[in-house]
Amino acid sequence: MSIIKDASLAPSGRKKIDWVRSFMPSLTEIEKEFERTRPFEGLRVTVSVHLEAKTANLALVLAKGGAKVYLTGCNPLSTQDDVAAAIAEMGVETFGIHGVNMQEYEDLLAAALANHPHLIVDDGGDLINLLSGRCAAYADQLIGGCEETTTGILRLKAREREGSLPCAMMAVNDAKAKHYYDNKYGTGQSSWTAIMDTTNLVVAGKTVVIAGYGWCGKGLAMRAKGMGANVIVTEIDPFKALDATMDGFRIMPMDEAAPLGDLFVTATGCKDVIVARHFQKMKNNAVLCNAGHFDCEVDVAWLRENAVSAEERRENIVGYTLENGVTLNVLGEGRLVNLACGIGHPAEIMNMSFSVQALSLKWLLDHRGTLEKKLYNVPDEIDDMIGWNKLRAMDLSIDVLTPEQEKYLAGWAVE
Repeated sequence: MSIIKDASLAPSGRKKIDWVRSFMPSLTEIEKEFERTRPFEGLRVTVSVHLEAKTANLALVLAKGGAKVYLTGCNPLSTQDDVAAAIAEMGVETFGIHGVNMQEYEDLLAAALANHPHLIVDDGGDLINLLSGRCAAYADQLIGGCEETTTGILRLKAREREGSLPCAMMAVNDAKAKHYYDNKYGTGQSSWTAIMDTTNLVVAGKTVVIAGYGWCGKGLAMRAKGMGANVIVTEIDPFKALDATMDGFRIMPMDEAAPLGDLFVTATGCKDVIVARHFQKMKNNAVLCNAGHFDCEVDVAWLRENAVSAEERRENIVGYTLENGVTLNVLGEGRLVNLACGIGHPAEIMNMSFSVQALSLKWLLDHRGTLEKKLYNVPDEIDDMIGWNKLRAMDLSIDVLTPEQEKYLAGWAVE
């Protein structure tokens, strides 16, 4: 039985789902193949990804492949209640309500796992954490699963090192079709759309501080620069810092950037990136937000405990006034800004990422019985197929190696 906020919201959610399905052609082709071959017939699949229209489309594709799909969110603020109502009405058991507290959020995930899934799609590692702890009894049928995000991959690698992975997992985030495209272009566009819509402030002329220069940070910095911002990047990796410098951005520690920034965006996957000593150096009315998975990159907990006052200044913006009289504006409670304050990545972006998810789940089935409890890379043939499909969808063509060129590249002799 689905757990949603309001079934009467379904018509609005159905329109959102129908819209994105029109712009996800690669996933549509996979859906047609799955409908013909039914690779997931008789299997249960639990999906924990931001519960919005593109994720609903992935659930529909898996259902067309024969799966019984159980859909839940991966963040308390990213569920869209109308989409949850719509996808539940369309036959997918759904467990998601926007704005729940952390205990209620975990309970929804647990309810989505109570079916004893054969396969999972995780986003941030929360399902794996539950299946390794509170919900361990629900892991008895597990074949494997897929992980969507950088943060989740880090958590899985830690589990792999200590031997506590409950099943084989596919590192979907590390696929070319995911991190080249989704992390850079998806995060870059959707985060800035959410920031601008939420604040109604101009980006041009501002000093923007981007914490982290991985694929997400690259996209964020590139978009900020394109809109006329003066961009500063903070990093812990010397080569990523050099990369940012060569791309034309200023590099410095957060301690030096804190008094200069007008707008701060974290994208590191780590905790305590912006903390008390940074807050106390910042300009009045500085804006802070997070484009990483969890709400610990900006230490919002410290602000709640130590601010003289807190006020909701606009929807999804809380202003925290410090003892020195400075007010700092935090977007979306410090949670993932593009979904806490927006509607996530564009449909064309998630078309590729969710194509990787769907095909990786099938790969797990194809290799059932031979898999170890470890992290697997997405095979190149899956990545390459999705890339070629995207090129065709965009009516683009590229060169192809001749047999002689392939032989040359595979050999050591210089001819």
